Amino acid sequence: MNIKGRRHWVRKLSLLFISLAVAGWPLRAGAQTLDTSALERVALEELKTTRTPGAAVALVLDGKVVFARGFGVASVNTGAPVTADMLFRLGSTTKMLTAAMVVSLAEEGKLKLDVPIGTYVQGLPPRLSQATLHQLLSHSSGLRDEATMFGLHDDLALGQTVRTLTDDFFFTEPAKIYSYANPGYWAAGFVGEVVAGKPYADAMNDRLFQPLGMKRTTLRPTMAMTYPLAQGHDQNGTAPPFVVRPAADNAGNWPAGSVFSNVEDLARFVIAFMNGGVIDGKQALPAGAMTRMSTPQVEVQASEPTSYGYGLSIRNDRGIRMLTHGGSRSGYGSSIAVAPDRRAAVIVLANRSGSSLSKTADTAMGMVLGRGPQPEQPVPTAVPMTAEEMRRYAGAYSQTGKAAVELLIQEGKLVIRQGASTLPVIKLGDRRFGSVRPGTARPQEFFLVPGADGRAEYFCRGSRAYKRL
Repeated sequence: MNIKGRRHWVRKLSLLFISLAVAGWPLRAGAQTLDTSALERVALEELKTTRTPGAAVALVLDGKVVFARGFGVASVNTGAPVTADMLFRLGSTTKMLTAAMVVSLAEEGKLKLDVPIGTYVQGLPPRLSQATLHQLLSHSSGLRDEATMFGLHDDLALGQTVRTLTDDFFFTEPAKIYSYANPGYWAAGFVGEVVAGKPYADAMNDRLFQPLGMKRTTLRPTMAMTYPLAQGHDQNGTAPPFVVRPAADNAGNWPAGSVFSNVEDLARFVIAFMNGGVIDGKQALPAGAMTRMSTPQVEVQASEPTSYGYGLSIRNDRGIRMLTHGGSRSGYGSSIAVAPDRRAAVIVLANRSGSSLSKTADTAMGMVLGRGPQPEQPVPTAVPMTAEEMRRYAGAYSQTGKAAVELLIQEGKLVIRQGASTLPVIKLGDRRFGSVRPGTARPQEFFLVPGADGRAEYFCRGSRAYKRL
């Protein structure tokens, strides 16, 4: 074959590889194809079983995006397919982005994380003014949790909302317990806004999105709607999913869960994160910000040792350090998982309220780490409780002054009452308990943290704590 013929075939092969990558068949370094067939099967099946209209998935390995593809539809009304460049609203994975902006300001010496935020913002309610950014970003401020999906849309809304966090929003003293609180991130974002000297959405764009090359990522709905956008969906019972109308938005809550982004832009964030803030050979973010975010700050009450840094949950998964955050909001769900020591990450975005597509995310992480799925965890075994123990646990627990959950002793046994439901309680270990629903083998776990007097002071379930009344 002559030189001209060889060049022809080289061009054809190059075009073939490019077309495969565009179609969702990515290439590893060295042009080795990553077999994604199992991931695609799992994703399509999970969309079906969870009644999620669509999703986008990206895999990052060794500083490169090795897979980025959309699945399903962006809207049940139009049937338009999801693409990798399509925007979704993230929910609480926004918190790692807000934390990155605020901690970067700290790294540049523009603020300190361990001083009262009243140092930077005047006229805050007394208890809030004494909270530190460390406490707000690590969910250890003592603020109760809430999230309001619908509200105002202008830049003044954030400051107005933060100033409503009066002293009664604190259900306990700061630095006592980890308890996930969206309002803490509203306040942290507002401090970032004041120190940066521009609205929160602009501060995020100028200090984070643009330096990282996250070209379509935004807080502003009127900007997001100019790009391909996956519509948010909800569902009633077994009825088909429907588009949420009007779309939920509340600028007063933006720092806790409202970024619009796509898997391609988020991949740039995690690549920079794993590379000490460097992307495309440039220092886009301070290297120290990445280290501070991923350093454990507070202990999380969980079955396996878990901590929270700034905008990141930190745990060990079968010997590998994992940094994660999930998101759930009206119309959408998301998850980001980073294994920094293996230079691997998985991003999953979905367009149904609370949809996490956990099987898809687990399969994807297994692919980039070269390991099998999570092993089935054994059903925990109950251990005996004495009558004295039960007396120390019994009580009502709350974040608001009104009992959210009660532990009672009935006929010599501990039970949990929440709303109209009363279920038996079993002890599973030190501080670890479970409520047993009829017909289920696996208990719903919770934790009881004792106070100085030995009685349970906090009831912890999921990521939230409730204090004994």
